[in-house]
Amino acid sequence: MEHDHGELMRAAGLRVTRPRLAVLDVLAAHPHADTAAITEGVRTQLGAVSTQAVYDVLSALTDAGILRRIQPAGSVPRYELRVDDNHHHLVCRSCGTVVDVECAAGERPCLDARPDHGYAIDEAEVIYWGLCPTCAAAAR
Repeated sequence: MEHDHGELMRAAGLRVTRPRLAVLDVLAAHPHADTAAITEGVRTQLGAVSTQAVYDVLSALTDAGILRRIQPAGSVPRYELRVDDNHHHLVCRSCGTVVDVECAAGERPCLDARPDHGYAIDEAEVIYWGLCPTCAAAAR
């Protein structure tokens, strides 16, 4: 997996570093992780790494288009590796679990804004809110 991550970074014009590889490894295993979980996972792999270093890596990888940053309302930022499409998310109102769902309808950008006010729309962000199966069962 590290080889693939290294190729992603090189293709984006980034240096391949151990902290960057560790962040990508953590996100490959835990999609939609927040910064605290990513930092913990990186420290498990590498030992002492500053929180600022993790923030810097997340910023560089997001700016390079390797990561996608999402922030559902009321949530801390979360990151994912799935950047090559315009998928959407389901968020549990109770436990905060986030899962991917495919595009809402048709081709990108998935939803037509009417009127579009002259914008050249290239992305739509849709978040579905509800209770995950575990929380829904507990609520019954």
